[in-house]
Amino acid sequence: MCIDGRTIGPVEKPFIIAEMSGNHNGDIERAFCLLEEAHRAGADAVKLQTYTADTITIDHDGPEFSVEGGLWDGRRLYELYQEAHTPWDWHPAIFAKARDLGITIFSSPFDPTAVDFLEGLDAPAYKIASPELIDIPLIRYVAKTGKPMIMSTGMATLDEIGDAVDAARTGGCTELVLLHCTAAYPALPQDANLASIADLADRFGVLIGLSDHTTGTVVATTAIALGAVVIEKHFTLARADGGVDSAFSLEPSELKTLVKDAHTAHSSIGLPTHGPIESEASVLKNRRSLYVVAPVRKGEVFGPENIRSIRPAKGLPPKMLDEVYGRRATRDLSFGEPLSTDMIDGRSD
Repeated sequence: MCIDGRTIGPVEKPFIIAEMSGNHNGDIERAFCLLEEAHRAGADAVKLQTYTADTITIDHDGPEFSVEGGLWDGRRLYELYQEAHTPWDWHPAIFAKARDLGITIFSSPFDPTAVDFLEGLDAPAYKIASPELIDIPLIRYVAKTGKPMIMSTGMATLDEIGDAVDAARTGGCTELVLLHCTAAYPALPQDANLASIADLADRFGVLIGLSDHTTGTVVATTAIALGAVVIEKHFTLARADGGVDSAFSLEPSELKTLVKDAHTAHSSIGLPTHGPIESEASVLKNRRSLYVVAPVRKGEVFGPENIRSIRPAKGLPPKMLDEVYGRRATRDLSFGEPLSTDMIDGRSD
C-alpha cells in the first residue's frame, strides 16, 4: 500500500508513526514543536486524533462514564476528552506545518463529522482506534473515502477483527493495515503477545503492524523482526511536562533511536540465504581442512599422528578424515602441507 507517496510493505523500511494524541497539552505551538521533533527524529508520519468531547461521549456523571483503574483512574470521560482533544480549528495549521516540513500527517476520526472535516483537509489516510474497531458504521464511512486505512485491534476478538476487515473491504478500502495492539496504558512487555503479528497476517491476508503502548523501544523493534511493517508510538517533547499520554510516550531522542533500530532490524532480516555471502569471503580461508602435522615418508600410513583437521582451509575437507586414515602417502610430505588427493594412495590397508 501507499500513504502520501510512501510505499509500505515487507521489502520497505518500516513506516514509523509518531502519535501526537493530547501531548500538545493544549498549546498549538507545542503541537508545532512535536511535528518538528518527529521530523528531525526521522519518523515517517505524525498522527492526530480528531474528535471533541461531544462527538466521542456525553457529559454525564454516571459511574460508567468514569475511568476505573490505570493511568486515568477516576477521570470523567467527558472531562478527559475535553483536555486531550486537538481543537479542530488547529487542524489546518497543523496539516500545513507538516506539509511544509515534509512529514506525512493524518488522523483518527471518531465519528462521520470528523471524516468529513478531514476530507476537507485532504488527509492521505485514516486510522481506526482500537475502541472504535467495533463501530462498523464508522469503518464503512471511512472506507467510502477510498483512502488507505490503518486499524488497531486492541481488545478485539478474531470475529470482531474479521467484521471490521470485511466492513473496510466491502466499503471500498483496497489498502489496509491491521495493527496488533495491547490496549493498556502503559502496556507491559509480557502482555505484548507479538506472536499475534504473523497470526493476523495469515488469517486476514493484510499487512500487519504494531500500535505499541509499552515504555521504551524494545518491543516495537522486536515487532519488525516478526513481520510488522508499521509501528505507531505515542510521542511527547518531555514526559516530565505531563499530559494525558506522556507516561507511555517516547521523547525525541527515544523516537530517533526507534527509527534507527527499526531500520536496522528490517535490514537484518534479508532473504533466506544458505552458503557464504560476499562479506564472508575473506573468512572462508579460516575454516578447517586436512593438513600434514608431522613429516610423512612415501608409503607411510596416514593416521592421527600425522594428519589432522586444523585451520586454515587449503586442504581436503574434514569430512574425508576417516577415508584418509589407513591409506598411504604417494610421496614424502612435509610438516604443514595441506593434504590433497594426489598425496593419497588409492588403496586402503
